[in-house]
Amino acid sequence: MEFKEHIQQLLNEFLAEREDLFLIDIKFSAADHIRVILDGDDGVSLQDCLDASRAIEFNMDRDEHDFSMEVMSAGLSEPLKSPRQYRKNVGRSLELLMNDASEIEGELINVEEDKITLVLKYRKPKDIGKGKVDVVEEREIPYSDIKKALVAIKF
Repeated sequence: MEFKEHIQQLLNEFLAEREDLFLIDIKFSAADHIRVILDGDDGVSLQDCLDASRAIEFNMDRDEHDFSMEVMSAGLSEPLKSPRQYRKNVGRSLELLMNDASEIEGELINVEEDKITLVLKYRKPKDIGKGKVDVVEEREIPYSDIKKALVAIKF
């Protein structure tokens, strides 16, 4: 079995036992450095990262193929990639960069397999007269329209 396939298989076996965790990304460098990014329905602990690392490292022969590896959780600076990640962030504010280069910010209220629903709050000019009015709008956004989605960090 090829090196990358073997690593992927070991990681999949680990994740099959830990259904609360899921893979966000796995990257292999030319120097055989492996970077695994995990997320979980209830977050990812240091112990979860250690367990994933051990599930791979203890089943590989470093004499046969030397490599380095880091396993980490998806941080707030990482874009959301899967519906499962969106689900765990319902109720939070998201910043979306759309494929048409527009930006949208709103509270995530619903997640489906092909789209999300945000509540947008903004001010717009009155139809008649001067001034502005507050608008609250629900907008469904297909994943295919989203270029990048981040959890908005507010202090």
